[in-house]
Amino acid sequence: MPSIRYKQLDVFAARHGGGNPLGVVIDAEGWSDARMQRFAHWTNLVETTFLLPARAEGADYRARIFTPTKEIPFAGHPTIGSAHAALDAGLIRADAAGIVWQECGAGVLPIRVEGEGPGRELFVQSPKARVVGDASHGGETLSAVLYGVKRGVLPPACVEGGRRWWIAEFADEAELRGWRPDHAAIRALAMATDTLGLCVFARSADGIAVRAFPAGVGIVEDPASGAANGLIAAYIAQCDANGPLARGYLVSQGREVGHDARIIIRIDGDAVWVGGRTNTIIDGHVDWQDL
Repeated sequence: MPSIRYKQLDVFAARHGGGNPLGVVIDAEGWSDARMQRFAHWTNLVETTFLLPARAEGADYRARIFTPTKEIPFAGHPTIGSAHAALDAGLIRADAAGIVWQECGAGVLPIRVEGEGPGRELFVQSPKARVVGDASHGGETLSAVLYGVKRGVLPPACVEGGRRWWIAEFADEAELRGWRPDHAAIRALAMATDTLGLCVFARSADGIAVRAFPAGVGIVEDPASGAANGLIAAYIAQCDANGPLARGYLVSQGREVGHDARIIIRIDGDAVWVGGRTNTIIDGHVDWQDL
């Protein structure tokens, strides 16, 4: 059996071990759906991706994204990490404009490459986002989740763009970091409204602090959420277009679960770019046999 390259990455990390882990199988051509799912279940990471030759016109490569239980069309940190792995493995090169094009379940997405080596930063243009519901659509379930919370400027909303999340702003960073959510209630909200769950944010001195609870896919709290932060940015740009965050900001996420993620948001008109740095922690090979 040919050698199959594998990397384990730390995506959106302010320091090693501070970001969101990702497994990437570099040479996944010929792997069946069942084989990918079984391997993703075994890694037990939030997501594992599999790199394949592109099928769509204009794409440099294709990434399939699996949680331990199912395939998903798009997620932020697997997209950034897959591009990092593909560049490091020599599968792709940025074009003259500094862009690579990744095919995934959400279509062909541009990823901007800035810098080289350990300091390199990658930015994905998030899928277009739209508000699909306000607090009334969450009903009593949303009210139960946010009971007693001091709210921020923007009202809660359900936002869709590649993924679907409930978003709520807290009054300040201390309120956000000290919050002890009812995880069962968040899961009930996710199931009742067909969403991933709830992402909450508060304004801070550097930008915003974020906590994400994707109970809809069985995760208690996510240390670094690229797709969710893209939706938050789109919501801020739409609802607070003249505010201090409307052109971009820094995100701090994950401290409450022992991580320290740093995500960079850039907003250019209706285009939202989500990015940051990725560290390669493990670089080796996979020996994975079919049953």
